[in-house]
Amino acid sequence: MSVEGTWDLSMSTPIGRIKAVAEFRHEDGTLTGTAHGAGEEVPLVDVALEGDQLTWRQAITKPMRLNLAFTMTVDGETMTGTSKAGRLPSSKVTGERRAAPVAAEG
Repeated sequence: MSVEGTWDLSMSTPIGRIKAVAEFRHEDGTLTGTAHGAGEEVPLVDVALEGDQLTWRQAITKPMRLNLAFTMTVDGETMTGTSKAGRLPSSKVTGERRAAPVAAEG
């Protein structure tokens, strides 16, 4: 299973729905990624895919400073799971992979 590509994420949090974009790629045999949201770009840390379980951590500063831990189940072009920030309740997360851009024929 591959999770490489760009994913649109939606998180249901106590302060409302937050949209973000996560990009996953393989670099030197390691799964890495970056998240974009709330006007900031942050690296994904400890990205791991075991079977259909995708996990990663990231630190954000907007809307507040938090360290988030994601646990997702990937099913083809979609993923569902939770994001946990410290002692705060888990937030439900859904994601959908963007279609790869079609190369224009010259």
